[in-house]
Amino acid sequence: MLFLILNPKCFHCLLQNQKTKEQIENLLQNGKHKELRDRLCCRLTFGTAGLRSAMGAGFCYINDLTVIQSTQVSLPYALQAANESVYWENGAQIKSPHDKEIIKCIEECVEPWNGSWNENLVDTSPLRQDPLKKICDSYMEDLKKICYHRELNMQTNLKFVHTSFHGVGHDYVQWAFKAFGFQPPIPVPEQKDPDPDFSTVKCPNPEEGESVLELSLRLAERENAKVVVATDPDADRLAVAEQQNGCWKVFTGNELAALFGWWMFSRWKENCSKDADVKNVYMLATTVSSKILRAIALKEGFNFEETLPGFKWIGSRVKDLLDNGKEVLFAFEESIGFMCGTSVLDKDGVSAAVVIAEMAAYLETKNLSLAQKLIEVYETYGYHISKTSYFLCYDPPTIKRIFERLRNFDGPQSYPKFCGDYSILHVRDITTGYDSSQPNKKSVLPVSKSSQMITFTFQNGCVATLRTSGTEPKIKYYAEMCALPEQRSVAALYLVGCLLYEHILYMWAWKFSIQLP
Repeated sequence: MLFLILNPKCFHCLLQNQKTKEQIENLLQNGKHKELRDRLCCRLTFGTAGLRSAMGAGFCYINDLTVIQSTQVSLPYALQAANESVYWENGAQIKSPHDKEIIKCIEECVEPWNGSWNENLVDTSPLRQDPLKKICDSYMEDLKKICYHRELNMQTNLKFVHTSFHGVGHDYVQWAFKAFGFQPPIPVPEQKDPDPDFSTVKCPNPEEGESVLELSLRLAERENAKVVVATDPDADRLAVAEQQNGCWKVFTGNELAALFGWWMFSRWKENCSKDADVKNVYMLATTVSSKILRAIALKEGFNFEETLPGFKWIGSRVKDLLDNGKEVLFAFEESIGFMCGTSVLDKDGVSAAVVIAEMAAYLETKNLSLAQKLIEVYETYGYHISKTSYFLCYDPPTIKRIFERLRNFDGPQSYPKFCGDYSILHVRDITTGYDSSQPNKKSVLPVSKSSQMITFTFQNGCVATLRTSGTEPKIKYYAEMCALPEQRSVAALYLVGCLLYEHILYMWAWKFSIQLP
């Protein structure tokens, strides 16, 4: 009965690949009907970062068939959208309404086109061309627009180590350093080349910090390199570590954003024309990221905007601003995603790596480390202490129950007013579109009914957001204490924030039996 609801031709295509065919057959033979239903009765959907899933058999996994289905409808949809003056050719990741329309088109055209399974077709097609060199040359030329100290870079004695985490970043980071006038960074040989098994790390995610940077840190110590830069496998995110008195400081995404924000604005201020208007300048961040750019903007006079989580929202908004004659210097998301300049309307680990290198080389001439400059930034604009983590929850009804409980805390449509002794000033619910801080109680950010996200702003300056992951079985939380520049008690600030968040989060974990990380 399960397969009667499926397009038989589409199901037959799923069996074209021997590996996926064997997975389906094994599930059938072992009576795994629920898993079969999960795999075959739902489709890939767009999350915060495109169509993402594990590789395997099924319409909700990445495999030959789902790649063909997604590809064969995306091109005609793009052409149709372009022909109708629809906002589409923006160079940013796909967002609503295009994501929903593409999924709809896939469902209406599930059978692969003739020749889709012919792997040799690309070798004989007259349309075939390789634009990589041209694009790479253009990219490296564009990078020079955000290089401000090329002569200093050429003279610096600083050494850098780079790991590409078995991904694609090695060559591009080498070329980017050359474009800035640096000597090439020292690569981690075991992690330099692409490896789909990621054989030297337990997790190919530099965001995990020192535990996955082991090889690069040890190499840096042997080579007397002060700074380590790590790009993730697809080279769009960047982790940074700096050696300090025999120890390593691995910066969080929010800490790096404070440094990037200071750097990009100070370079703009130093190099802008006399008639440049600071009110025409913008920086952006996702709403779950640190508010440090907002603090810098308030003091320096430029504009700061927030978007929903995901660089598809940042890229689209940046394009809007550029089209209206505005200047965007920097944008980021806390999960080590940074956009320096606007040559690429997406997070880019390659440009971020070479910008942080130039920053470190410049600061060395001032006898400052990156970590020391970070403290200066916080002392100038206010300390921002953040804590980010997640709960694991594999049961969607439980996740829904948690968020519905928050929306009906003391009664219908009633949000919590306190967390322990801490008073909640405002609540914003992106899922429903409610925002108590607005006169009309409506969220300024777009409503996202397909995901759960609630933000609590506390009387004491804390901001806490809970949201569901778009790609993993996680409830993520983002917590930050924001202080004014004159408030220097970092320890007290951190303690209040941690006590507040752990109080409410561990209470929820116990109440709903969620697995803590």
